[in-house]
Amino acid sequence: MPEYRRILLDGATVEVIVEGDELVAGDGRRVKIEEAQHLPPVVPSKVVAVHLNHRSRVDEFQIDLPETPTYFHKPTSSLNSHKGAIVRPEGCKWLNYEGEVAIVIGKTARNISPAEAGEYIAGYTIANDYGLHDFRDTDAGSMLRVKGSDTLCPLGPGLVTDWDFHGKRLRTYVNGEVVQDGSTDEMKWDMHYLVADIARTITLYPGDVLLSGTPANSRPVEPGDVVEVEVEGLGRLTNHIVTGPTAIRTDVGAQPTESEEVLSTALGGDWEFRGIRPPRR
Repeated sequence: MPEYRRILLDGATVEVIVEGDELVAGDGRRVKIEEAQHLPPVVPSKVVAVHLNHRSRVDEFQIDLPETPTYFHKPTSSLNSHKGAIVRPEGCKWLNYEGEVAIVIGKTARNISPAEAGEYIAGYTIANDYGLHDFRDTDAGSMLRVKGSDTLCPLGPGLVTDWDFHGKRLRTYVNGEVVQDGSTDEMKWDMHYLVADIARTITLYPGDVLLSGTPANSRPVEPGDVVEVEVEGLGRLTNHIVTGPTAIRTDVGAQPTESEEVLSTALGGDWEFRGIRPPRR
């Protein structure tokens, strides 16, 4: 399965292909993968994410899925890359990882059927759909700041074509420990369904990205943590958490909160623990 990446090489953005432990540019230049400065593998005009899709996540929240999927939008200013720093703003506490498979559109899609959708997909990459739940009380509907704040959409390391999404294992690690372990087979709606559903009313352009949902056990991470998402056949996306250089301004807008809604979501939808919150790991 070919894998394509975007990196900075000699100060310029260059598209490369993976060959063993090297990245090879079209003009023959080579760089070791571990030495490369990665960029997001695609340049989307939009990033759309499904709210809930994995059965284990639904069971964790002790809810029922709706009849059809619901979505939110992550602005392109939230894009980040393999090995990029994920910023938890000063004054915030509840930054959660969510390992996912990302669908990348290959040609303009509008009003297509699920059976046709595969023809419009260029390939797949890995995403970590970070959530800043400190703003969940004010942005729960739009998820704008929760999921759309700067750096919270790392993609990578590469775009893999000809990847069969069926029966693939997805794992998230924090500091080397497995914290999420799921499979694409537990998704209620598969990749083709999601693409066709969005394309009914929203034109999808080449490079656009759809995030397909996360399995159970999204939990908060701290500055200094290293978070990796591994998907069978797609590789491993690695990022580290840092504290933002400035605090959330207090002279404008809603402030970070720690309501039961925030805590229950950040700590995994443990509704039975309301008021008797278990200690953090």
